[in-house]
Amino acid sequence: MTHLDMSPLLRRALQADALASGAMGLLLALAAGPLEELLGLPRALLLGAGIGLLPFALALGWLANRATVQRGWIWAVLAINAVWAVDSLSLLALGWVEPTLLGKVFVIGQAVAVAVLAELEFFGLRRCQAVSA
Repeated sequence: MTHLDMSPLLRRALQADALASGAMGLLLALAAGPLEELLGLPRALLLGAGIGLLPFALALGWLANRATVQRGWIWAVLAINAVWAVDSLSLLALGWVEPTLLGKVFVIGQAVAVAVLAELEFFGLRRCQAVSA
């Protein structure tokens, strides 16, 4: 595996992703009931997404605080973020849920935010330098 010196952009993008994922995870996990009514999204979906985001946020925080990182770990983060964004939009496009207008804005907004974070992480990865073994 190729180890890389962490670029400042990648570190900041991972930190932002960890913070956003952790905050969203807590919000969804702790307020799934009230959000179900407000957003028109199933409580189980909100709760499951929230609980799933918490270990992801911890992993991102761990990665962001490393001096070097394996390229494969960052590609895994990029893949997870891409799947999250596509799945989020698929919820709406395929009619899997029938959210309120606010729910649609919420789903689209967080999908866009995840895509932006993934893009920043990708550009941060490109700025990393390989560490000689």
